[in-house]
Amino acid sequence: MTPALEVIATTLADAQAAERGGADRLELVAAMEADGLLPDLTLVAQVRNAVGLPARVMLRSRPGFGTDASELATLCRAAERLRAAGIDEFVFGFLTDDGRLDIPAIRTLCAAAAPRRWTLHRAFDQVLDAQQAWATCRELPGLDLVLSAGGRAGIADGLAQLCHRAAWQTAGLHWLAGGGLRAEHVPQLRAAGITQFHSGRAVRRGGRWEEPVDETLLRQLKQAVLA
Repeated sequence: MTPALEVIATTLADAQAAERGGADRLELVAAMEADGLLPDLTLVAQVRNAVGLPARVMLRSRPGFGTDASELATLCRAAERLRAAGIDEFVFGFLTDDGRLDIPAIRTLCAAAAPRRWTLHRAFDQVLDAQQAWATCRELPGLDLVLSAGGRAGIADGLAQLCHRAAWQTAGLHWLAGGGLRAEHVPQLRAAGITQFHSGRAVRRGGRWEEPVDETLLRQLKQAVLA
């Protein structure tokens, strides 16, 4: 895949700064204190109308990676509304209590989002058997990116593991490297064959979610991605 940088946006100003700074794709979320939840439809519509970048919208309404029938029904309705508003890419994923991908729940939301493309978020980094989970991911319709830091603690600790797993990629399914990504991590990931990158804190001053996306920091990270 062509090297690309995805940037987390929680506001319209974030999305506009990301576009000016050279981002290739947005992840639209709310509540980063909860690691990203479903954003308000008003924000999604504003971004779609004002920004030309493709955007993947988070489908998760509460913290954690478990779910139940009530939340799934809410998320399916949200996916349908977002599709009607012209959104064609999503982010989601669920785990069972014993550390496996919750395939029935994931397939339920897949059906609501179909035939749209989607990212499996860092729920993947919580699974007990990553290789088995990756094999399962290869069978999920529409899934083309798996967001991972190589482990639970973040990419600074999981870098070597994620580079080792680069060989698992296929023509249709790739890693999206994120979870504390910084410019100094990129060369090793690129050398291993990972081309898709995801950033939130690194493109904000002081690495603070309270700060907006900074175009200068974004350009510096994008330069590393393209080097």
